[in-house]
Amino acid sequence: MNADNSVAQRHRVVVIGSGFGGLFACKHLRKADVDITLVSKTSTHLFQPLLYQVATGILSVGEIAPATRIVLRKQKNVRVIMGEVTDIDVENGTVTSRLLNQDYYTPFDSLIVAAGAQQSYFGNDHFATYAPGMKTIDDALELRARILGSFEEAELATDPETRDRFMTFVVVGAGPTGVELAGQIAELADRTLDGSFRNIDTRDARVILVEGAGAVLAPMGPKLGTKAKQRLEKMGVEIQLNAIVTNVDARGVTIKDAKDGSERRIESACKVWSAGVQASELGKILAEKSKGTETDRAGRVIVEQDLTIKGYPNVFVVGDLMSVPGVPGQAQGAIQGGTYAAKAIKDGIAGHKPEERKPFKYFDKGSMATVSRFNAVCQVGKLEFSGFIAWLAWLGLHLWYLVGFRSRFVTVLEWFVSFLGRHRGQMAATEQWVFARLALEALDDPDEARQLAKQIGSESSSGNGKSVANEKPGSSTEQRAG
Repeated sequence: MNADNSVAQRHRVVVIGSGFGGLFACKHLRKADVDITLVSKTSTHLFQPLLYQVATGILSVGEIAPATRIVLRKQKNVRVIMGEVTDIDVENGTVTSRLLNQDYYTPFDSLIVAAGAQQSYFGNDHFATYAPGMKTIDDALELRARILGSFEEAELATDPETRDRFMTFVVVGAGPTGVELAGQIAELADRTLDGSFRNIDTRDARVILVEGAGAVLAPMGPKLGTKAKQRLEKMGVEIQLNAIVTNVDARGVTIKDAKDGSERRIESACKVWSAGVQASELGKILAEKSKGTETDRAGRVIVEQDLTIKGYPNVFVVGDLMSVPGVPGQAQGAIQGGTYAAKAIKDGIAGHKPEERKPFKYFDKGSMATVSRFNAVCQVGKLEFSGFIAWLAWLGLHLWYLVGFRSRFVTVLEWFVSFLGRHRGQMAATEQWVFARLALEALDDPDEARQLAKQIGSESSSGNGKSVANEKPGSSTEQRAG
């Protein structure tokens, strides 16, 4: 008999996802007598609330997405592995993940699923080709390239119709992300890029915020929604409420009025989607593997009072993947859920039974959204306020949750330069960022990808096969930004 078999095996905890829920669960278990394996399909801990500032050139990726291994390197009971989880066997206690077409199996005694959510196009996934969401680093870099590329294409355009299309930016969804993006695109055009071009005035750019409901920032109530709406309109942002997007293509969006059913067209080269979220596919897998567990319309797992799935008190679901009444899909919900699950695991190791667990209770620390520099809206309980004080509160809260001293220091410096001056330090953009999505789609369907490339890329060329800039509407310079 091997000597290793005589040593009692420590409790094995597998955490899926390196977002707020997964990271805080790991940190809360740092002194526990457990071995933790964190499985994530990305190598970073993404601070998603600031992703829009990467897309608009304020912050770099490194400031909001530190490497997970570096964050947890001093926590010796954590092992980090990269891979996309494809299956969860709750009966036998194994997680299957895949990296570079190779499957890996990780056993667990307790499991915390914090896989998060992705952008939802409400059954129209093909919209993503022309209107990227705002959930990943790739999305942010692609959008930055599309925004800056649109101004470059407008500079080269020779007819007003083409120039107007490239100078029109459509943001779909008036939630916090949509409001923040619309405000920052407007400021980018009015301040940062002002005077940088010779054939166009970037201040003439149209920023249109489209919302299917009847209010801006509806979850935050009419008072703060109205404040945000008024501030955006003062900045020149056009707000279209009760406007349902029915189609998105390379040249623009089609919108149906929710009241009278009439349709209209907005010609726009650059679109961004922030209208909804869809839970990870792991929610469906968990529901199928456990009898009685269900998911809601967004694919989130309807969990028990202790955040576990039916029949499996050792399997916790936290963050955007859990469906709990009164808990919004925000960082605080994930942090509190991950911490609760970690505490329940520690109690179990100490001998407490699952039925002795107290139900999960969410403490609402409020909601906030920045509208522009020096202006935000904030809701804490029944207290609602806006303007400069709310903006300072927003800055402080986001700095508090940024991981690492260096990230906080550099972020403050970048904010100081961007908000007090006109310069933004992260204005690099490449054509590859725009077309990377097409390259990935080509792996699955080359024929369809070629058709899309014709719409987004070059359609006309000179007789020698070279693209002709400023030739006419429909030339390569018009189509490329999509």
